[in-house]
Amino acid sequence: MVSRVIPVEPFDLVIFGGTGDLARRKILPGLYRRFVDGQMPAEARIIAAARSENTDAAFRDTVRAAISEFVTPEKQDATCIAAFLERLSYVRVDATGSDGWQTLADKMRKDVIRAYYFSVGPGLFGDLARRLHRHGIAGTRCRIVVEKPFGHDLESARDLNVTLAEHFDEQQIYRIDHYLGKETVQNLMAVRFGNMLFEPLWNARNVDHIQITVAETVGVGGRGGYYDKAGAMRDMVQNHMMQLLCLIAMEPPYAFEPDAVRDEKLKVIRALDHVEPEQIVRGQYLSDEDGPGYLEDVENPDSRTESFIAMKLNVSNWRWKGTPFYIRTGKRLRARTSEIAIVFKDPPHSIFGDQESHKSNVLVIRLQPNEGINLKVTIKEPGPGGMRLIEVPLDMSFKEALGPGADDIPDAYERLIMDVIRGNQTLFMRGDEVEAAWGWADPVIAGWEEGGDRPIPYDAGSSGPEDALMLMHRDGRRWREVKA
Repeated sequence: MVSRVIPVEPFDLVIFGGTGDLARRKILPGLYRRFVDGQMPAEARIIAAARSENTDAAFRDTVRAAISEFVTPEKQDATCIAAFLERLSYVRVDATGSDGWQTLADKMRKDVIRAYYFSVGPGLFGDLARRLHRHGIAGTRCRIVVEKPFGHDLESARDLNVTLAEHFDEQQIYRIDHYLGKETVQNLMAVRFGNMLFEPLWNARNVDHIQITVAETVGVGGRGGYYDKAGAMRDMVQNHMMQLLCLIAMEPPYAFEPDAVRDEKLKVIRALDHVEPEQIVRGQYLSDEDGPGYLEDVENPDSRTESFIAMKLNVSNWRWKGTPFYIRTGKRLRARTSEIAIVFKDPPHSIFGDQESHKSNVLVIRLQPNEGINLKVTIKEPGPGGMRLIEVPLDMSFKEALGPGADDIPDAYERLIMDVIRGNQTLFMRGDEVEAAWGWADPVIAGWEEGGDRPIPYDAGSSGPEDALMLMHRDGRRWREVKA
């Protein structure tokens, strides 16, 4: 597969929290891969800013180790690594004080794009925004990237939006959701809007239901303190899964442009019905031989926070009225997999009689692992003996369909960072979109908090609580199996 390299303008990228885990695992290795592929101009510079004492040399050694750990051996060229590290420097900066800011200001160039990645806790977003302006290093060609969680509820999200808006225009704010940078998520839009085969069928008349599953095999690990205050609803549903739902359900935008796409996503969120208690299942994983249970992981035996959630959602508009969306996500499940399944309706009349082998057509978009698209169709089983129907896949994994280059699909973070430099906000959330998502989620969360509901325990290594199966069984449907 031959990729078309689109160069970017010279830039200064400052990573606040540049020595943190996200920068080490994702941001810096991703930038190195973009450098190897020729998408980083010679004049580009990357500046790590953090509170600890450090030197340029020590920071470069840290990045060298990160490249060795998180970049495939094929891209670990000694000459490229040395050239990339030359573009890196380190500045000690206190986000809540004055230390280091003048040193950082002296490093910034005036004639290039400036991007500031806030790879820190959301409590520091406001402090960083204020100090960037106070020290005169913002400007009209400046962009800021803010990580989730973008607020804890609607009120905090609004406050954060107001704070950022005091210092930056909406066109300068990039609220990042790495799910939108995944290749298959973007292919979802290509499949829908680039093929007449699917778009005429993409509605309640032809689709029986839609399933969105994000399953993880790991527990909360070292994130217990944060996770127990968030839970699966705030950590996954309100942002990642909401974005996936919007891309599935939205109307065709007039163009693949930032506000055109985000306008249509916003309409979907506003069309979501309130979720009744009987349409929600929450769970907590139990301990097994592979690890402790949720309560032990978060060190809170009285926790009522969910590590698993399944929900039935309804979008009340002309396209989707009557077609339910079932979503589920959880930790310590049977396999690590993320997929979207579009389950089409059966033919109105079967001329082949009642055959058990006949199943509905299903379009499956796999987000991870082994990104790809699979369409299950019904055909006749080869051979004599009558008309026997079987189900077969028309499978398109990127690795098989696109050749060896498919192994080199850019990571979501590196794609999104390059979009920041280019000034393309299509795959980033707008402020009103974030607020609308919290406006839908808050009453749902308040409902179970006021009722004092406890999540249902479920076995680690399973597909979640049995009640989640019943959520669909009541409607005469079944979840797809959670498997690698």
